[in-house]
Amino acid sequence: MSASRTPFVPTDPLGLDELLAPEDLAIRDTVRGWAADRVLPHVAGWYESGELPGIRDLAKELGALGALGMSLQGYGCAGASAVQYGLACLELEAADSGIRSLVSVQGSLAMYAIWKYGSEEQKQRWLPGMAAGELIGCFGLTEPDVGSDPAAMRTYAKREGTDWVLNGRKMWITNGSVASVAVVWAQTDEGIRGFAVPTDSAGFSAPEIKHKWSLRASVTSELVMDDVRLPADAVLPGVTGLKGPLGCLSHARYGIIWGAMGAARASFEAALDYARTREQFGKPIGGFQLTQAKLADMALELHKGILLAHHLGRRMDAGTLRPEQISFGKLNNVREAIEICRTARTILGANGISLEYPVMRHATNLESVLTYEGTVEMHQLVLGKALTGLDAFR
Repeated sequence: MSASRTPFVPTDPLGLDELLAPEDLAIRDTVRGWAADRVLPHVAGWYESGELPGIRDLAKELGALGALGMSLQGYGCAGASAVQYGLACLELEAADSGIRSLVSVQGSLAMYAIWKYGSEEQKQRWLPGMAAGELIGCFGLTEPDVGSDPAAMRTYAKREGTDWVLNGRKMWITNGSVASVAVVWAQTDEGIRGFAVPTDSAGFSAPEIKHKWSLRASVTSELVMDDVRLPADAVLPGVTGLKGPLGCLSHARYGIIWGAMGAARASFEAALDYARTREQFGKPIGGFQLTQAKLADMALELHKGILLAHHLGRRMDAGTLRPEQISFGKLNNVREAIEICRTARTILGANGISLEYPVMRHATNLESVLTYEGTVEMHQLVLGKALTGLDAFR
């Protein structure tokens, strides 16, 4: 077929599906179908009530799909490619950022930390159940008074004989109140260490954080550790220092690069459908120049972002993806996704603030995604240092 006869597809204007192998498309379509069946009919209600009911059942279903620890090898994990994992993140966040966060924290933070830095005994104990969704994990790094500077964390673990005694607080922890294991990072006399903490340990609690206006269909908690006594084999033996948690964050940020484009796509498609049917002054608003300009600009940024995510995924699969490139993707795609949502809201007019449409829900969720796992400013400084060779962090 000649190029002139190749149909133009508004939902894939660059023909990016042609970059995907049949198995990539099959995984994407499977996750999209699950989200359409299990999330989209209910998520507006979950968001409005500020809860995620049945999270353990959802986790088991996601485990059955192979979406938990999806790109990890062994221990019941799917061993998927980075691009396949990214496509899953895109489809999950097109439903809701809270669902993608559940998967991202489980697989890219908690499971990845144990898989990458844990002992064989720790991997055997935790990973198969986490991959199946039978056990939920969380990741404790951020503290109430320590956000972008994790080296200043106050949580501390000290040795007492062969045991460790852990004290401190962690804040804004996804999955915390429903987790069976918490990967907690703490200062020690040896430097920062990670611990696999069973959440039924004496002195451990995880009160849920309420009154959120973002990520409302997600479990967010504080972790409280008061003299939590852990055996010697609770420490993750494979890493000391900040490179441990930062390595996990790089893995999770990669998923966000794709996920943010899912939220943007859902908002763009809602605006496009609305523009075709909503009439003003005797014709659909999609026939007016200003609306078409908005839709064109949204499509440009959406599909450039997906293309960027795809490129970074190929680099991750090849083992050549650098942390600075992850910052490039996270900074661009989340920032552009928020702008797409805001523009989509203007096309929907007053209806844009209604939960009958996904746009405002995605926009408010993305305000959290913009901040967590590296704020805009932190990623700008990462890129600034890479570009100039000069460190502006200190």
